[in-house]
Amino acid sequence: MILVCGEALVDLFAEAGEGSEIPARIVAGGSPFNVAIGLARLGVEAAFLGGVSRDGFGTLLAGLLAREGVDGRYLVRTERLTTISVVATSKDGHPSYAFHGEGAADRSLGLADLPSALPDTVRALTFGSYTMAVEPVGSAFAALAERERGRRVISVDPNLRPTAIGDMAGWHGAAERFYRAATIIKASDEDIRIAWDGQLTSAEAAAYWLDLGAQLVVVTQGGQGATAYSAAGRVCVPGHNVAVQDTVGAGDSFHAALLARLAQTGRLSLEAIAALDREALTELLAYATAAAAITVTRRGADLPRAAEVEAALLRPASAR
Repeated sequence: MILVCGEALVDLFAEAGEGSEIPARIVAGGSPFNVAIGLARLGVEAAFLGGVSRDGFGTLLAGLLAREGVDGRYLVRTERLTTISVVATSKDGHPSYAFHGEGAADRSLGLADLPSALPDTVRALTFGSYTMAVEPVGSAFAALAERERGRRVISVDPNLRPTAIGDMAGWHGAAERFYRAATIIKASDEDIRIAWDGQLTSAEAAAYWLDLGAQLVVVTQGGQGATAYSAAGRVCVPGHNVAVQDTVGAGDSFHAALLARLAQTGRLSLEAIAALDREALTELLAYATAAAAITVTRRGADLPRAAEVEAALLRPASAR
């Protein structure tokens, strides 16, 4: 089992309108929420740890997790409201976010809400996005990551959302608590540009994370593919030539597929990840890249199932 820790919220997609009305649609979301569902769809047992409201949106979120087969035993239900993220999508399908969630359910989880112990069936934990840096949930999750470091795989995806974090000045200190506990760090090149204001290259950021103790760093580059950095060296795989509907959920799909492939191939352990060779890294990135490429051809964060990814990998490279 993989325990996914973070936020579950609703995305409000605003569309172009006329006059005083703006058409919109509400979709369940949140980066960690998407990762949990992505893992389940890829046939990997997943559970979700996060604050979820008892309001109508929270009921929707909890219900969707259950229907997708995600274990809900670690949900922390609360009377606080659900965060709403307003999403605007550019012409090239790239989303921007505005968060309305001060004091909301996903931010309210504290140390007392953490499970006192995890069963041996939990092989890995994931952390990501703004719940790494807002309080009290950020400190609670950091304490969990530090507690489980060295005992289980810890995977971190910063998935930076400056409008949710607010104080970017405090981001590095907050995030480093997770980086120091991480076995895997997955980040986009955009995350790196935002975090270091363009002052670090992807390779320099990867070197920094490896120096902090990570065994594997993967940087995604949208349609250009992805690059892995580890003791085995630097490994790149190209992107897929697909018709992009939007990129919502692409990074979450990649993260879920990365972890799922490690689980599927018996490599979801500290020792196995440290021992990954170039061939294994290439296959791992190819699987995750194929999953993300499927997601961007769909509207919203509609992550693929295992059969879809396997079918995509069977197509000739020229057709991808």
